[in-house]
Amino acid sequence: MRERDIEKRLVREIRAMGGEAFKWVSPGNDGVPDRIVMLPGGIVVFVELKADRGRLAGVQRVQIRRIQRWGQEVVVVQGMDELEEFLARMRKEVMPHEVHTA
Repeated sequence: MRERDIEKRLVREIRAMGGEAFKWVSPGNDGVPDRIVMLPGGIVVFVELKADRGRLAGVQRVQIRRIQRWGQEVVVVQGMDELEEFLARMRKEVMPHEVHTA
């Protein structure tokens, strides 16, 4: 599965949960995660997406550690199976809060 297909599904499913998956572009900060997921109840997760055989670049590892040092959650999602696991976890976390359907 291609990364862009995984990304499209992430955006669609997060919106269906009443959230947003903002594309993160940070000039001068190469390697930041692809998306910032925000969901009801104050849930914020930085998400790096990879195709089934994709690998993190060194600069991505550095940025992930940097963000985690600030106490933020960063998740690397590789392939559609891992995306489904991530989405299932997010659905459980959102359940106590209002969930919207797109």
